[in-house]
Amino acid sequence: MAIYTRTGDRGKTRLGTGKQISKDSANVESYGTIDELNSLLGVVYSELGAVKNSHAKYLKQILLEIQSDLLCIGAYLANPNLIDMIGHFDKRIKKFEHEIDFMMGQTPPLTNFVFPQGGRVGSLLQLARTVSRRAERMIVAFSKKSSVDERILMYVNRLSDLLLAAARYANHKEKKKEIIWSRDKYIK
Repeated sequence: MAIYTRTGDRGKTRLGTGKQISKDSANVESYGTIDELNSLLGVVYSELGAVKNSHAKYLKQILLEIQSDLLCIGAYLANPNLIDMIGHFDKRIKKFEHEIDFMMGQTPPLTNFVFPQGGRVGSLLQLARTVSRRAERMIVAFSKKSSVDERILMYVNRLSDLLLAAARYANHKEKKKEIIWSRDKYIK
């Protein structure tokens, strides 16, 4: 089976519904950013393979579940008839909240902004957090033009919180210093 269709040669793509739309539509921007996030999480997963701590196995399992969910979101955004692909999101959002509470409980209390850095895994998770926020903005924009199940927005919103917690958790477990932003210190 060929992976090229030649449809895109003129800036068009076909949704899962069969409808042909422009590649710069809010719909395509939404699922394209979800795809970008999924690829970035694949890089984080690969980086965790080099880490030989128990937290790496824990984070890798979470990332695999998220990557599967992101494929479901992309499929749904390309074809809203696939609503059954996101049926488990209520449970997943609750699980995210549990994981966020667990990871944040393992790190020093967050009293101010932290610089998005640290070790390689923590820094990549911070980058993934920002891509997740962008995906959320794109999906919100799309939802103003077309109906989007609210669980998608809830999921992506909670995902960025989870990625922040995971970044802090990874940095803490890898003993990477977290730099707290202080207006007094950095703005003169």
